[in-house]
Amino acid sequence: MRKTLRGVLSLAVLIGTVSATGASAGAATAAEPAATRSGVSSGETSAKDIKDRILAIPGMSLIEEKPSPSSQLPSSGGDPNSGYRYFVLEYTQPIDHKKPSKGTFQQRITLLHKDTSRPTVFYTSGYNVSTNPSRSEPTQIVDGNQVSLEYRFFTPSRPQPADWSKLDIWQAASDQHRVYTALKKIYSKKWLATGGSKGGMTATYFERFYPKDMDGVVAYVAPNDVVNNEDSAYDRFFAKVGTKECRARLNGVQREALIRRKPLEKKFEAYANSNGLTFTTVGTLDKAYEAVVMDYIWAFWQYSMLADCEAIPADARGATDQQIWDSVDGISGFSAYSDQDLERYTPYYYQAGTQLGSPDIKQPWLGNLSRYGYQPPRTFVPRSIPMKFQASAMRDVDRWVKNNARQMMYVYGENDPWGAEPFHLGRGARDSYVYTVPGGNHGSKVSGLVDAEKAKATAAILRWAGVAPAAVQADPARAKPLAKFDARLDKRDAEIERNRGTLRP
Repeated sequence: MRKTLRGVLSLAVLIGTVSATGASAGAATAAEPAATRSGVSSGETSAKDIKDRILAIPGMSLIEEKPSPSSQLPSSGGDPNSGYRYFVLEYTQPIDHKKPSKGTFQQRITLLHKDTSRPTVFYTSGYNVSTNPSRSEPTQIVDGNQVSLEYRFFTPSRPQPADWSKLDIWQAASDQHRVYTALKKIYSKKWLATGGSKGGMTATYFERFYPKDMDGVVAYVAPNDVVNNEDSAYDRFFAKVGTKECRARLNGVQREALIRRKPLEKKFEAYANSNGLTFTTVGTLDKAYEAVVMDYIWAFWQYSMLADCEAIPADARGATDQQIWDSVDGISGFSAYSDQDLERYTPYYYQAGTQLGSPDIKQPWLGNLSRYGYQPPRTFVPRSIPMKFQASAMRDVDRWVKNNARQMMYVYGENDPWGAEPFHLGRGARDSYVYTVPGGNHGSKVSGLVDAEKAKATAAILRWAGVAPAAVQADPARAKPLAKFDARLDKRDAEIERNRGTLRP
């Protein structure tokens, strides 16, 4: 694939929290009284504001409370004076959950608070956390609270010094488990885990290692690279995706970008110099250039729709150098493999090269024009960081999902390359589903499904969250989101937009 617990006192509190909460994680707790619009449950004093309750959690600290763009909007069917409060927080985590006495780091969390009487959605992108308020689709569907967690080792949530061997899927799932265990005391209703792309993978791994925590999982466009060195599914995908005409346009531009390597690399060098870009990690400007070009077709189908093919030059051979440059840059992004862009994503490439796996596609239409082939994750990680691939990690997760999935949902896009190797449900799965959005890309959602499947999926999410209206329980076809769409909160995933032009899930 392409695309810090401070002091002895904090550590003592952390160890106590781990031992006190670990045994009861996932156990049901008594429902709280209905919360008032200030976030205070009835019967509590006004001093017990929701912020005070959150900050009373050992290891939790406030970075800032930010205004929610919809803080004055009425909640669906609720108090017209109620809305959201939005907190950016830090939480003390052990660097190594197996040896919590060995040190700690601060992990960023955001919390979109609606009401303690509502369900809570645990959202992860698998990358940095956005500090601007937004709702994931399940949060809108269940009209709930949302907790978002920054993935460990994405700055600033990185231990110092960084022991990269502590960046793995179990350690990250254990981060989520501790956050859930701490917040469940306040948000006692049902919880769902969700995320898109690497976030969908993250939600799946969380469920695999802590299956008693969540009441359901909604994973969007989550790749499942079970056998890292067998990638023929991607080759079959690119041979038939979209239309023959669109594939021919894309293939032509990609070929021309390699045929015209010399003049376009001069343009690339000037571009790099004017923008202060360097290429120490990948090694040379030539390797960075080719990596961007090799991503071109994948990136198009990942982020674009079939109709967007009209913007691709139909006659690549007759196109000017500038037209070829503009098409590749607009889709792949020529800065993608510079040191400056790669630095933020070092944790992703490290994981791709140690556990997650990465695609290696043939692209036969290029003939012998490629000098380096599809470059592996090791190319994009500084050599000072050791890497060793663990082939058993994804096989274990895949086997577990097939045999143990309970209340899990996967949503894929028909034209999304990452869906070429999806999660599958086996005979051991119960109340779990896999859906595909017709013509969908890497931004596919439940809302894009055909009507019957959209209603069925929405009804399942409402049921898992414990908020399905009686009418929906009687007839799932009547299911729809409980919260109205809000253009300021229900945006397309910010992480997908930040990753645009790069081959990362």
